[in-house]
Amino acid sequence: MKFFVAPDDTSAGLALQTGPERAFGSLSFGNFDPEEAVVEWEWLLAGGSFEELVEAGEPRIIAGLDDEGCVVFAISPRLSSALAEATHSRLSDVAASWTQLRAEDGEVIDTEITDVIVGDLAALVTSARRQNQSVYCWVA
Repeated sequence: MKFFVAPDDTSAGLALQTGPERAFGSLSFGNFDPEEAVVEWEWLLAGGSFEELVEAGEPRIIAGLDDEGCVVFAISPRLSSALAEATHSRLSDVAASWTQLRAEDGEVIDTEITDVIVGDLAALVTSARRQNQSVYCWVA
């Protein structure tokens, strides 16, 4: 999976088959479900419930079929704002909460790694917002 910056949904959707190799900025991670993670991060950072966010259509699929291989989805404006506005300590708290949440489902992710994931994504979102762009995720 790769989180990446693109100017709009159409440009982001072009990454479907080949990945976002030419994106201005990107982050590669592995070993977790990014679609579930972004909903959990939004819930932990901005409130609401996991179920409400899923029922509201998060994450929003830009290209591909969710159950058929490659997919590109958008990071919601609400999550983008929450990530960009959060302090470092708030991001660390969310990372620790996410580690616990994943552990409850039997998925072990080290807190230091979740701290890097959440912090790096917040930095990518902040950079994208300065350029009036959005962050997307490509999953192969």
